[in-house]
Amino acid sequence: MLSQIALGVILSCLILLTVCGNVLVCLAVCATRRLRSVTNCFIVSLAITDLLLGALVLPFSTLIEVTGDWPLGAHFCNVYISMDVMLSTASILNLLAISIDRYIAVTVPLRYPTLVLPWHVGTSLAVIWLVSIGVSFVPIHLGWNTVDQTVQNHGKDDPAGDCRFELNPTYVVVDSVATFYLPLVAMCWTYYRVFRIARAQAKRILSIHRAYSSTTMSSLSGASALALREHKAAVRLAVVLGAFVVCWFPYFTFFTIMGIRKETDLPRTAYSVVMWLGYVNSTLNPFLYAALNREFRSAYCRLLCGWRGINTPTGTPTTALEAGLLNGLTPSSSRTEFIPGACIMLQDMSNGNRDGSNGTSLSIISVLSNGHNRS
Repeated sequence: MLSQIALGVILSCLILLTVCGNVLVCLAVCATRRLRSVTNCFIVSLAITDLLLGALVLPFSTLIEVTGDWPLGAHFCNVYISMDVMLSTASILNLLAISIDRYIAVTVPLRYPTLVLPWHVGTSLAVIWLVSIGVSFVPIHLGWNTVDQTVQNHGKDDPAGDCRFELNPTYVVVDSVATFYLPLVAMCWTYYRVFRIARAQAKRILSIHRAYSSTTMSSLSGASALALREHKAAVRLAVVLGAFVVCWFPYFTFFTIMGIRKETDLPRTAYSVVMWLGYVNSTLNPFLYAALNREFRSAYCRLLCGWRGINTPTGTPTTALEAGLLNGLTPSSSRTEFIPGACIMLQDMSNGNRDGSNGTSLSIISVLSNGHNRS
């Protein structure tokens, strides 16, 4: 009894954190005009998806874990399982859309405003939800996911107090490949490309900084600050992708194996562990995707504490890799960070008559790496 209470408290805290974190993302966008951009539609869509998962699915999952029983009938059981599959799938596909958005912003920055239009984003979101419904409500309510092609939990031999998710090989292979393994490969490739391109930009910025620095000590100081922030951004990029893999890979591996083996009664403990590990990704998303952005952090502070925001020190501008990592979260008005040559030329022309070369260097770095002249 005591263990059930402890489990209920822990899972309830996880639900509360999931709901509050994603509500905070939505409020930050609503309350901050600079965050109301086409790019952030994917972040809001992700937050709404994870919010619905936390509010509509996780309480019933907690009920099953704590009581070990399903008292709400077979029909609502299938609705609950369908919502679980749909929202989990939509969350994963939203993460894929964010990675593609960042890849486009880094690889073709000059064409980004013409490629990522409002109707393109709307179409992408519609596809995400159509695919999510197509692998959840449709097959589960038509019996396509079961071995004998009958609707699960409605058979005469199915226990009345049980809520089972039945699987067959065809369903698990199609579902896992379309909604996890292919998105995983795509995310790894896009983030790898973002990393490579941004590192090349960082080396260019560093060489410009060394060329324009007036003293050796200034060059070393700027290089050290740039290298430190570059390292932090690389770690964040690894955390974003690593959290996705750690949270979802065990579930889909277990899911696929059980389906291929035609297991009608899934091992309860193992299934609960991998399922809740996947749920944790929805808890982490507000922190991994929104809190990494300076504008979101400032909005969080204003909402929670009334602070005016957090400013990056002018001596240590955001690096190219950090800008690439957060590019999908940056308002479209500041998408000038990856215009090599053009930014340098314009900045040189505007600062050509200033006294001292170091100020010009820092301005160039600031424009290239963050899209704002904070020098």
